[in-house]
Amino acid sequence: MGSAVCQVDVVRPSAVRCAAAWTVVEWVPGDPADRVPVTRADHAADALAGFLRALHRPAPADAPANPDRGVPLATFASRVEETLRTTDFGEFATDDIREVWEAGLAAPVRQEPALWLHGDLHPANVVVADGTLTGVVDFGELCAGDPATDLSAAWMLLPDGAAARFLESYGTHDTALITRARAWATARAFGLIAIGQAGDQGLPGGKPTWGPAGWATLRRVLADTGT
Repeated sequence: MGSAVCQVDVVRPSAVRCAAAWTVVEWVPGDPADRVPVTRADHAADALAGFLRALHRPAPADAPANPDRGVPLATFASRVEETLRTTDFGEFATDDIREVWEAGLAAPVRQEPALWLHGDLHPANVVVADGTLTGVVDFGELCAGDPATDLSAAWMLLPDGAAARFLESYGTHDTALITRARAWATARAFGLIAIGQAGDQGLPGGKPTWGPAGWATLRRVLADTGT
């Protein structure tokens, strides 16, 4: 996977050395977005869109697949349904969350060729400095598939209301793609919340800073009904 990253023409971070299972890149100053918030919404939206425009190129037939990224949302239907049935979402109405998820399930499945994906764009995998996004790290989930997985980052990484600017800058008005991306953001928010709760309880693998990021993702998705 390291060599695949080297073939993507993204300005930062630039690869210094690549091998089959690792990549050495230039140091990007800043802090993870689960610890330092993005405050320059338009700048960050444009930066994220530019990164994904560069990355989302047709992948070759032998590009790695990932059972949890870039696949049809129906893959996770039973897991998401279990979460919807058993989780107390507090201020958020379960029916509203379910509506977003079911809209994504009902949207047409991508038929176009698979694109390269980062696959794991959550707040702990991007770097923030001076209020904006300055780097993307952890390409361990790099794969080919539906770009809706990566576009979910619009609601996971950017401040409230910034998704529309991101989608415009990315250059898509594909309703089905955006609908799937919102559903992906919902499902990924569940994962962030669960890991955050595990962290609050001191359980192995738990990360307390991920919980607030997950709740913020849900808030943004539910607020952006017109995106």
